[in-house]
Amino acid sequence: MASLFSTLAVAAAGLASIQGVLAGFNPSSSSNVVVYWGQNSYGQGSGTLEQQGLAYYCANSDIDVIPMAFLTMINGQGGQPEVNFANAGNDCTTFDGTQLLNCPQIAQDIQTCQQAYGKTIMLSVGGATYTEGGFTSSSAAIAGANLLWETFGPQQVGSSALRPFGSASIDGFDFDFEATVNNMATFGNQLRSLMDSATSSTGRNFYLSAAPQCPYPDYADNQMLDGAVPFDFVSDGVTSPVTNTRPNFQQINIQFYNNYCGSQSYVPGASQQNNFDFSTWDNWAKTVSLNPNVKLMLGVPAGPTAAGSGYESASQLQQVISYSETFSSFGGVMMWDASQAYANSGFLSGIASDLAAKKKREIPFTA
Repeated sequence: MASLFSTLAVAAAGLASIQGVLAGFNPSSSSNVVVYWGQNSYGQGSGTLEQQGLAYYCANSDIDVIPMAFLTMINGQGGQPEVNFANAGNDCTTFDGTQLLNCPQIAQDIQTCQQAYGKTIMLSVGGATYTEGGFTSSSAAIAGANLLWETFGPQQVGSSALRPFGSASIDGFDFDFEATVNNMATFGNQLRSLMDSATSSTGRNFYLSAAPQCPYPDYADNQMLDGAVPFDFVSDGVTSPVTNTRPNFQQINIQFYNNYCGSQSYVPGASQQNNFDFSTWDNWAKTVSLNPNVKLMLGVPAGPTAAGSGYESASQLQQVISYSETFSSFGGVMMWDASQAYANSGFLSGIASDLAAKKKREIPFTA
């Protein structure tokens, strides 16, 4: 993201779990806020600006979706996945014979976030340190998807899988690959199939999102984005408790920073944008994406040190957001990351306020 990660995140409102908790992200809205957590990007080793536990950020009503960053290896030591959550991993132990963390406190926080605060909690796969390059074959990609689902999805009866979060399970996966990867369309589609099957049997929604950089087409993720994988966070739709119907939504969180096409290149008042060109991705959404109803997130750095370039204050982003809202594919704002946002006083609330104005326009007034 930033250098650490490009982002894209997505989600759906509906029954987010068997217990019937509402998911945080609403794919029918253009006012969603996605905030990554897990890498302590602001870099403080102690004090209030050090990265706090996951549930601490879930208590903030301005946040809808939190992707946890990162799952850094799919097939690591002992054939097990590996995760890294910076200082949050200090409270974890390691499963014998592996580098896979066992994190009961994060497990508890995931359940608190989902059940008490109604957030959508994702696990982001990749990041700047991911070096596996995907998979050597389609069969290996399918096996990798099965492994991640057994490890982080709903606990399966009789399974002997090592589970970092115990009985807690995530609401889906986010893909952030920053270098060439192979056989990832097969990997993504197998995850989607497993999620759809679980939704059919439980009614719970599971989601896929991706985090491309703003130059189109994205160098790393294009195999998946080129009409190959349905990144919909609504595996059983924006469900109502009665109908449980599934509209075919999909969302992508685009990293509009660390590139010439970042939000800093937006030209106020220009009828046609050149470098910052949301219309390019809007066209992708409507003509290339496997789901033409895909929602796009405007990815931004949450603080001056969150990215190599592209940071804009909340007040500067107001015009960028207003312009982006003119495209029907716009779904809200994504930011990297939670520690940066909390160190940058007023940024998160300012973005939420800008989007709230849009939200009010979306809701028809009734006397």
